Amino acid sequence: MRKYFGTDGIRRIANTELSPELVYRVAKAGAYALAKHTDHTPTILIGRDTRISGTLIESAMTAGFLSYGANVKSLGVIPTPGVAYLTKKLKADASVVISASHNTYEFNGIKYFSNKGMKIPDELEEEIEEMMDSDKLNDFTAVNDKIGVAEVRTDLLDEYVYFFRKNFEEDFENFNRDNFVVAIDTANGATSVVADKVFTALGIKHYIMNNTPNGININENCGSTHLDMLKKYVIENNCNLGIAYDGDGDRCLAVDEKGNEVDGDKLLAIISNYMKEKGTLKKDSVVATVMSNLGLKKYAEENNINCVQTKVGDRYVLEEMLKSGYNIGGEQSGHIIFLDYNPTGDGILTSLMLIKVMLEKQKTASELCKIINIYPQVLVNAKVASDKKEEYKHNPEIQKEIEKLEKEFSGNGRVLIRPSGTEPLVRVMIEGEDQNYIKKKAEDLAKLIENKLH
Repeated sequence: MRKYFGTDGIRRIANTELSPELVYRVAKAGAYALAKHTDHTPTILIGRDTRISGTLIESAMTAGFLSYGANVKSLGVIPTPGVAYLTKKLKADASVVISASHNTYEFNGIKYFSNKGMKIPDELEEEIEEMMDSDKLNDFTAVNDKIGVAEVRTDLLDEYVYFFRKNFEEDFENFNRDNFVVAIDTANGATSVVADKVFTALGIKHYIMNNTPNGININENCGSTHLDMLKKYVIENNCNLGIAYDGDGDRCLAVDEKGNEVDGDKLLAIISNYMKEKGTLKKDSVVATVMSNLGLKKYAEENNINCVQTKVGDRYVLEEMLKSGYNIGGEQSGHIIFLDYNPTGDGILTSLMLIKVMLEKQKTASELCKIINIYPQVLVNAKVASDKKEEYKHNPEIQKEIEKLEKEFSGNGRVLIRPSGTEPLVRVMIEGEDQNYIKKKAEDLAKLIENKLH
């Protein structure tokens, strides 16, 4: 069990659990692990979201890197995918994003990216952890002229804007955009500094909301985790589309012109179908996690697309894409990776891909969504003893009940059981055609698991 890193970097309450001292050690150990094979002075980029604790953590991070002897380029507030893109473009040795993504403002976190602009693998995170707690850390202290130098490079944000212009400007000039209006919710987060610039540069009429970060309003009843305000706005202002990003800008969810949510599974369906038509869908495949809706699998079957499933977590989606040569994958949460463009989820990129399909096909978002039928999903948590989270696999009664349910569904529903990585819970997820029926079945199964594994 890892001590500091979770499924998406280190994430804790800022300045208590995520103290400057801990951050300094993470930085020093990370600089060593990521740059030990280089024969030059390493350069590391740092980007952050809009949280009040961002500059505090960045200062401690910078101190750790400089103390190791690495040079730092501070990018200021910038979306996570912007950091990933610039890491590759500038040939930096590594980069760090200081963000707690969709969490509330009191949390913050640290995500490392390799020189390829990808989240680092589990093994490297384990190596960093080992180094953080060892006496060896003191050996990696630069002295005299070997101490690192930091510079502020907030101007590099323009390079990220140019990335979108380069990839979409020409296409969008050929589309009729006169009556096309988008509402954009930047969650008072990292996209607040860049979304307006991108959409203005591409000539897309837009309204921007939740775009005044004050350090504590990030994700507060807004963004991709709270769509109600955006849904209301889209309907009241007759928008063609609503777009919601999360705090660090690597996710995007949409709202159609009728105010209905367009989640990550629907986005994957719409865009992979478009790519298949264009002949750009590599191996006619889309990658999703086991939590993706059964509707995505059915859509793929009906359209002769191979739907590959991975463990939950965008890093596992990316690993599968790289291993097998696929170019689109993602999660229900709207974290979608387009490997032809960027090696991490990118909310702005996802929204522009959707808009491109809408404008080119001259179809509304609700029309495009008809391609996929989303099955009702119910998630119930079973409280269990923390040392018994895996035992459901070997309990004959639980297994018998799962088999019985799956036989009942005969392909039009499914049961997914998943132990929580952080809490003494086993998550019971059931999908099927009848909401009330699956709700009862999920509650019954969760009770059975609780009784057997308490």
